Amino acid sequence: MANPIAFQPKAANAKINLQRRLEAAPAEHAEALLVAWDILQAAYDQGLLDTAHGLVTAKNTILGKLAEAAKGPEGVAAIRNGIALVEVLMAVDPEILDGLVKAITAAGKEHEREVKPPGIWGIVKRAMSEDSRRGLSFMTLMLESVGKSLKR
Repeated sequence: MANPIAFQPKAANAKINLQRRLEAAPAEHAEALLVAWDILQAAYDQGLLDTAHGLVTAKNTILGKLAEAAKGPEGVAAIRNGIALVEVLMAVDPEILDGLVKAITAAGKEHEREVKPPGIWGIVKRAMSEDSRRGLSFMTLMLESVGKSLKR
């Protein structure tokens, strides 16, 4: 009968493996490292690193003040309102919100171009357009929903 061969695998030295990977990293990840250095420089130029440093060193003070503010009834209400606002924003279709932002921006630019405010007849004509009626319909639906939610 054959005798088993005694085999002892060499223990892997994690330090040597890490050193080998570290030496190969600049060649393997050169472009990514350059981008990371650019981001780091931009953050330094804008003062973001100083801000981050201040936040990290003052974390106990900041967290203490946040906890102090949150433990009162106003803090609880603010947190609940924030959660409700996030739920509302999650329910809105991003394309609709994007269209709304563009429409408000366009209306603001058009308003800036107006030399003097339109007369009553001009406002009535504007309100009678199909797009204005669509917007008024949406606003009245929202107003109705707000009214329903205010019932007690």
